Amino acid sequence: MKKIVVILALISLLIVLAIGNLSQKDSEPTIIMQLKEKYNRKETPSVDHSKFAVLQQKFTSPQEVTKVCEYCHNKTAHQVMNSNHWNWEREEYVQGRGVIYLGKGNAINNFCIGTQGNEESCAKCHIGFGMDSKRTVLTDSTNIDCLVCHDNSETYAKAPEKGGAPLATLDFNKIAQSVGKPKRSNCGVCHFYGGGGNNVKHGDLEMSQFEPTKDIDIHMASDGANLQCVDCHTTEQHNISGKVYSLSSMSHNRNTCEQCHTATPHKDDILNEHTLKVACQTCHIPTYAKGNSTKMYWDWSTAGKLKNGEPYEEDDSLGNHTYLSIKGSFVWERNVKPDYIWFNGTASHYLEGDKIQDTTKSIVLNQLHGSYADNESKIVPVKIHIAKQPFDPINKILIQPKLYADTVGEGAFWKDFNWVKASEVGMKDAGLPFSGKVSFIKTEMYWPVNHMVATKENTLQCNSCHTRQNSRLANLNDFYMPGRDYSSFVDEGGKWLIIISLFGIFIHAAIRVFTYRKLKKEVSK
Repeated sequence: MKKIVVILALISLLIVLAIGNLSQKDSEPTIIMQLKEKYNRKETPSVDHSKFAVLQQKFTSPQEVTKVCEYCHNKTAHQVMNSNHWNWEREEYVQGRGVIYLGKGNAINNFCIGTQGNEESCAKCHIGFGMDSKRTVLTDSTNIDCLVCHDNSETYAKAPEKGGAPLATLDFNKIAQSVGKPKRSNCGVCHFYGGGGNNVKHGDLEMSQFEPTKDIDIHMASDGANLQCVDCHTTEQHNISGKVYSLSSMSHNRNTCEQCHTATPHKDDILNEHTLKVACQTCHIPTYAKGNSTKMYWDWSTAGKLKNGEPYEEDDSLGNHTYLSIKGSFVWERNVKPDYIWFNGTASHYLEGDKIQDTTKSIVLNQLHGSYADNESKIVPVKIHIAKQPFDPINKILIQPKLYADTVGEGAFWKDFNWVKASEVGMKDAGLPFSGKVSFIKTEMYWPVNHMVATKENTLQCNSCHTRQNSRLANLNDFYMPGRDYSSFVDEGGKWLIIISLFGIFIHAAIRVFTYRKLKKEVSK
């Protein structure tokens, strides 16, 4: 009876301890709860700009607004002018090249190709006014566009093909009196429309993220955490953290999920072990381009067709351009499964004038480095954009064509539709040789997918990768993955380990029985 009472008492004690432990865990604030509390806290501006007398004057140009901004914020111009957002380049170490300045002035992409000679059009997404081919505007602080990042009235807009100048019809007084911390709308007007349209480039940055739902992005969701871009992309002296690897090569100043969620965010240890080699985005962003389609293929070789002597366009049922006379043919996709690569945070790039050694292969314009054997590498999801773009078959270099001009006759392809003339003018502007011959070559660009994080219920499950049929990681074959890979050596070894283990158990049991019987006989004597 006493034994039963003791056992019941122990069981009761264990139950009480378990309930107490569970209650304690439930009451402990989770990381998500802490983040929600931090970022949902309404921010009260320290000043009301509408009360400043200096902002009551009538502004007739954006430069006048900038001068007033710099009068009070008298140290910020120096900060801005030392940022890559202003200079369109940064000092980078590139493998095989050493330390160079890398940016929009010397890198080639496979969207609108390059900025050289096309600054009036490209500079719509620059934080300044009046960009031209000489870029002398970068030395004048009054050309800093404070409003494009700090307008909170959401009425500010850049003019098309004006080198970064805003629309002339804007109410600069209203906008100057409505400035504050950058919102998603400030960042999105450039980053959502890079490459010439909504969601053309990234695939995970597009207009639905101005006011997204949880189905689009759990972090940015207006009905959820409602994070703004600058909550993660923190800023110090106008240098913003984070990189896009079309124009970056070094693994520093990166933004990572671990900044908030730590390297061990899961309750299950086996999931936390995955973070050693698998980036958070790999499981938590199962698809991208969830709100609007993204461009996956661009064929410049078909550009230049006219109807009745005029350029034309063709669109699909969703309104995506499938053909433009000025740009060629396109393929768009929606709800896209990413490709997956090993990535250690470093990259190399094709720069203007680089010789192409093997013209039979696709040219990777921004090679992302990594491998299973590299301790710094993790599996990351990427969008791979493929293009056919102009190429000089004699000099074996990619062509930087002249695309934009105000009028016909200047050689710009978007006006004259002549590849040879556009290439001749564009290569002269870039200071590069041109043979007079234009061909087209296949190129690729890799864009890491970091946004459009899914809800917990919609993340990838184990069998998305650990399966022999349609594994998401089927193309990463430099390591052995249980459930996906077959190895006769491993399978045979496993079988014999089981047999040996069972045999060992049998031997051990037999010895125990023999020893027991022998001991029993000795005791009975």
